[in-house]
Amino acid sequence: MDSHDALTAAIAIEACQSLTAIQTAVRRFAGQLGYDRFVLFSASATLDGIVEQMYWIEGDWFDDGREVDALTYARHCPVTHHILKISEPFFWTKEVGCQGESYRVVQTPRGKGIHGLQVPIFGRLGLEGAMSAGGARIDASPGARLGMSMVSRAAFFAARKLLEVPQDEVSGSLTLREREVLARTAAGWRQAEIADSLGLSKRTVENHLRNVRRRLGVTTTAEAIGAAIRSGEIEG
Repeated sequence: MDSHDALTAAIAIEACQSLTAIQTAVRRFAGQLGYDRFVLFSASATLDGIVEQMYWIEGDWFDDGREVDALTYARHCPVTHHILKISEPFFWTKEVGCQGESYRVVQTPRGKGIHGLQVPIFGRLGLEGAMSAGGARIDASPGARLGMSMVSRAAFFAARKLLEVPQDEVSGSLTLREREVLARTAAGWRQAEIADSLGLSKRTVENHLRNVRRRLGVTTTAEAIGAAIRSGEIEG
């Protein structure tokens, strides 16, 4: 496995016309490095759970066969929160003992357990997403780490492009409540704080942010904030 393989995979991913094709290309590359579990999602540092929209989740992440959604993943994988502290890809290890699961961020994964690589994805608006891949026996060499980083970034932006809201569903203007929620989010308020200040539930706040993204034709809250500032919907 060399940089040419990663570049070839990234170029192929950019040309994919479906999420299934992206997944196949990622599996083909990452499988050679020992990865058989994948999570790809958009993220925001302003969200309580960080995970904003789950693009793809595959594999027996918790070794019990259960289906995993965004909420379950965010709650049970504490290393996800590490993307708020670091801008570089990092390895993690999950061990299962008498006291349950134990996750650790590590320099180099060794020994028994499930190991993985988390790749934060940054764009012009800051943290925009992440990809995590895991397996029992992974290649943790510098070349493999760089290759997975390249492929993860290509997969994220290709998936986001495919999942963007169609232009005929974009309405542009926000309601007063949506502007209030988005303005507080832009100011760094957590969802729980926004809910308390406006007398709403956290679920309602989440729904308002989802509607904002749809109205503005974007896929992440960070993009929505940028678009709303540029259009004058909220102050920068």
